[in-house]
Amino acid sequence: VQLQASGGGLVQPGGSLRLSCAVSGATSFDYYAIGWIRQAPGKEREVVSCIGSSDGSTFYIDSVRGRFTISRDDAKNTAYLQMNSLKPEDTAVYYCAATRLSTGSRSGNSYNYWGQGTLVTVSS
Repeated sequence: VQLQASGGGLVQPGGSLRLSCAVSGATSFDYYAIGWIRQAPGKEREVVSCIGSSDGSTFYIDSVRGRFTISRDDAKNTAYLQMNSLKPEDTAVYYCAATRLSTGSRSGNSYNYWGQGTLVTVSS
């Protein structure tokens, strides 16, 4: 299973970005829950959001709830993370990852397959 994250870039505070995660090589994309995990310099990685495979249930960490929206399009084998009202503290490398745990996981260790990461920089 291969994941390709894209959509990062430089944006001013208050701006928006949409990250995409294209998945290939999977028997069936809808078997996998997808997570977005970020790591900022000098900080621990954290699972920002995840979306389940079976019921599309979602999870967000408190710091992004209400600003970020995760979604998936099983017909396109792609997951998305819409990020609005971005703040400088959102600056990080964002990775998408896949797990067979149906509801996803809040632990990065639970994800079996990872994309290469895309850099998001929020700065004026």
